Amino acid sequence: MTTAPQTTDELYQALQENDRRPYGRTRTVTAEELVDAAEQFAEPVPLIHALLELQEAYTYGSEPRKSPVVFARLLTLFDEQPDVFDERLRHMLFWRFKWVANALRALPEIPLASLRQWLKEMRDRYEKAGLGLQPYYGQAYQLAAHVGEDTTLAYELWAGRTRTRFSDCEACEICERALYHLTAGDDERALRAWEPVLAGKESCQEEPARSVSYALLPLLRTGRTDRARELHLAGYRGCRRNPSMSQEVGRHLEFCALTGNEARGLELLSENRNLFDEVDSPLDLLGFLTGVEVLLQRVELLGHGELPTVGYAGRTWTVAGLRAEVRGRADDLAARFDARNGTTAHTDRRKARLDRAPLLDALELTLRTRSLDEVVPAAPVAAPAPRTAAAVPDSLPELILKARMLEEQGHPDAKACWARLRTLVTARDYTHPDDPAVGPLVQLRADLLADEASRAGEKDEFAEAADLHEEAAALYDAVGEPGHAALARACALLATAEAPVQDADGAEAKAAALTAAHENMVRLHDETPGLTPAQEARLLRLRATALGLRLQASRSEEHVAPVFAEVDLLLAFATRHDVVGQISGGLLLRVSTYALSGDLPAAVTEIDALLDRLKAHGPAWHLPRTLGLRGRLQLGLRDAQAAHADLTEGLRLAADWPADAVDTARLHGDLAEACMHLGRPDEALRHLTRSAELELRRGSRTDAFCAYSNAAQLSLDLGRVEDCIALLDSLLAEPDVVAGELDDRLVAQLRLTRARALHAGEDLKAATAEFVALAAESAGWDDDPGSHAMIAAETAVLLGESGEFGRAREAADQALAAHAQAPRYEQLSNCLRELARLQTQQQGPDGLADALAFLADAGRIADEARAAEYEAHGRSLDTALAYEHGRVNAFAGEYEDALAALEKALALLGEPGREDDRAGEWAECVRLASAVEGIYLERPAPALTRLDAAISHLTALGHSEETEPLTSLAARLRDEE
Repeated sequence: MTTAPQTTDELYQALQENDRRPYGRTRTVTAEELVDAAEQFAEPVPLIHALLELQEAYTYGSEPRKSPVVFARLLTLFDEQPDVFDERLRHMLFWRFKWVANALRALPEIPLASLRQWLKEMRDRYEKAGLGLQPYYGQAYQLAAHVGEDTTLAYELWAGRTRTRFSDCEACEICERALYHLTAGDDERALRAWEPVLAGKESCQEEPARSVSYALLPLLRTGRTDRARELHLAGYRGCRRNPSMSQEVGRHLEFCALTGNEARGLELLSENRNLFDEVDSPLDLLGFLTGVEVLLQRVELLGHGELPTVGYAGRTWTVAGLRAEVRGRADDLAARFDARNGTTAHTDRRKARLDRAPLLDALELTLRTRSLDEVVPAAPVAAPAPRTAAAVPDSLPELILKARMLEEQGHPDAKACWARLRTLVTARDYTHPDDPAVGPLVQLRADLLADEASRAGEKDEFAEAADLHEEAAALYDAVGEPGHAALARACALLATAEAPVQDADGAEAKAAALTAAHENMVRLHDETPGLTPAQEARLLRLRATALGLRLQASRSEEHVAPVFAEVDLLLAFATRHDVVGQISGGLLLRVSTYALSGDLPAAVTEIDALLDRLKAHGPAWHLPRTLGLRGRLQLGLRDAQAAHADLTEGLRLAADWPADAVDTARLHGDLAEACMHLGRPDEALRHLTRSAELELRRGSRTDAFCAYSNAAQLSLDLGRVEDCIALLDSLLAEPDVVAGELDDRLVAQLRLTRARALHAGEDLKAATAEFVALAAESAGWDDDPGSHAMIAAETAVLLGESGEFGRAREAADQALAAHAQAPRYEQLSNCLRELARLQTQQQGPDGLADALAFLADAGRIADEARAAEYEAHGRSLDTALAYEHGRVNAFAGEYEDALAALEKALALLGEPGREDDRAGEWAECVRLASAVEGIYLERPAPALTRLDAAISHLTALGHSEETEPLTSLAARLRDEE
């Protein structure tokens, strides 16, 4: 709070503003300051309001020690000046007796006798005020349950009584009844009791999040795993990071531990690290720490006790270290409660939770399923492990010779051999074989550099690849291996040409670089003596590849023939010398060249012949990649079914080879596209997430996050809102994202999708906050004003939905300013029309002037779009604008203006035809015009004439569904005549 309120009006305004803040330290500190400010006024009522706000902040900010103190002041004020408490304030006061009872239970230092005395005080006060005692008996039951006494009688005395207006809300009482049955071991009866809350029919401040957290394990025990998964995603979001719901967070961690989702549990624990230090309620802390211990215990039992994790501030933690710390603290808390209560209830409950065995081996909770091995992001593995131990010879000379032989063939197993050799050579005790067949150590070092360079090139680290190839070439020269040196230099030339070009015309510059690389390769080829057939075939392949990449960069027709000519040279030479791998590579280049030149049928013919050859002559490891290319060609020919078959077979065959021998991430990504074309979005989603996981494992984080972004958008499109939010929450919590190391626009896209998902999930407050933040950030995107216009427009609409039309106007003005630089006609028009509708719908006639100002801006955008010959993807902007004028004026009670605008919209639309997809829009416009005319202007006759004509027209065209609302309105008008 910047300045203290100087008047009671300012105080009340500050209280309202604070009430909109989330619970936590900021809200609590402000509430404390407002109490201090209220005490300066000579009036008790402002102080009462400030104290009520402060008690609420303490209660929902998990500070139970302070809540009773504030309530004592309120009770004193009530006793001294009962007349200043109006009906509303009196109701709030008596309601909060229960808050104090809850707070006292949560503090083990408060004697049990004091708790009982408070309940007696509550009963006496209620009886004196003539209030029903059901709320008192509810608190008496909760105390009995807390202590661990026999609750049968206490439950009947509470549950058997009629509810009063001071009873806990229906959702909270449902939860207590369900917990009674759950404690008795009756899962089914508990879940039946919970159903209205779990189904969203009853809710409150803490519900359904509280009930959901308790219902997760009963749902699993009764076989309702899908429901448990669904409620975990939605329920966790309702309690995360919230100190007053730390017990609920603990139960979600426990759920993860018991369903094979230990890695997700650690992820959620990290997200809730604030709870270790912000929970001031001993009872809440006990529940949270027990859930944490269940998770950590499970992780340690699985052999991952040394994994780093988050915990109390001030030191670093491993799973084992934090578990020991948590166990000590939670045991102490349980013992303190049991000592206060004179039972062993809390120790027994803790033990029962910790002794519980996993309920499922694995339940897929999120779209991003990870194992404990993947919790800590590791550097990309230098090389894959071999498929079998036999793939790598034990004898060092044999290993070196085999690695070179496999490398010459292009065999995937070469990488495993090089990986083993790299480990051996870097060891201190390495002794190089004195074997002429093996050659000197310098030659082996050159081989390893060449392999390292190839791996760098596969990751698009072209500059590093070029340097490594050049270094390898120098070593090959030193040992008299000119052929290998020439190959290394040719690879360096290609890597240099492939490096990204920072040029205004990047494609042209890259084509020029590849032309130069090819010319230098040809010269290198001509000047290198003593090339073996395998070396020469590979040089020819590199030459052809350079020209193929040039065609890919330029898409110039003049660059097609040179590729074919170079491929023909390669194929002729490789066939003459029976270099099988290069024959296959050359044929694959021919296929790609046909595809790049736009001749997909010829490409398919060529690749069919190549597949036949590969099946007959090999190499077999080329089959998955070739099938992948054929699948992409089939997608280009719009044969999704054939594409799906090829890509699926490619994935199946890829499993026969080392993990990085085939770009399986690409295969999964292409399969996702095929599935979308086939109308199988759920399958597409699985392939997208699998593609992202594979990209992540090989260190391609940007590609992985792009794939995850697509998966998030698809899950949102499918209505899987909670899946979308959970996936994005997981991604946005990644260390490199938090540290700002990932591309900021990609992160912004993830956040934008999350904000839209929050909106779709009806979390308007969180969605609006995210959109406002994104709008502020995107305002600085000078290179992309169009995106800022879009984000600011969406932000304006959300602010309008929240009734904040002043801020909505500011956001809309930002969008309009950005639109002036990069037009977004349809998006801005949609935004402005929606704001106009929202303002009059919420404010009626009082909002008409501002709404018409929004529509005036939309009108200018429609004029600009018309001048620019822009065609909207949906209905025309002019028609939409006329229709909105009709709605806005109708909401504001200006019915003549509304009717005139709607008739203009009908004229612009024109009557629909038989195949016209505008029939629904036209029918709705007719309906609204007829309602305005017949009901509000009380002219039913012309309205019925309009309706009957429209019904006849639509019926004749076969648009029977569109006639239903018109028929219903016509019947109503006739009934009222």
